[in-house]
Amino acid sequence: MRAQDRRSATRMNQYDPAEAKARLATHAARAGLKHSHARDVVVDAFLASGGHVSVDELTAIVHRDAPAIGHSTVYRALKLLVDCGVAAVREFGDGRSRFERVLEGAHHDHLICTDCGAIVEFEEPSIETLQREVARRYGFEVIHHKMELYGRCATCQRH
Repeated sequence: MRAQDRRSATRMNQYDPAEAKARLATHAARAGLKHSHARDVVVDAFLASGGHVSVDELTAIVHRDAPAIGHSTVYRALKLLVDCGVAAVREFGDGRSRFERVLEGAHHDHLICTDCGAIVEFEEPSIETLQREVARRYGFEVIHHKMELYGRCATCQRH
């Protein structure tokens, strides 16, 4: 388990995989997609991952138990998860797309280490309050936002 997974465990413990799977099933049915065992394997692996995984990383995880499932199947399953709101794509400036689980109504921000690539999720109510105040002061209606802070993690600073 990577460091960011441990640090965000509290938030991720609130995640309901059964609800995510039901949401995906509804979306797939509306799109006229047939049930797929391979998709189920990918979705289970993604929901269990708990972190920010790339297609390549998730493919490697899936291959441990199901080596016949290919990269394109993993990509298509992740795209479906994004389309139905169960996952979100994140870009952290290194040219790789990562996917993370989405909690409805929840929001978090990221600290990204530019040396080792560690990603730490955090929630800070005072920052959220300040952002709302700034938007209100300028007469701005915020639809969504993201905050990513780039720097060096404590481990990399010691080395």
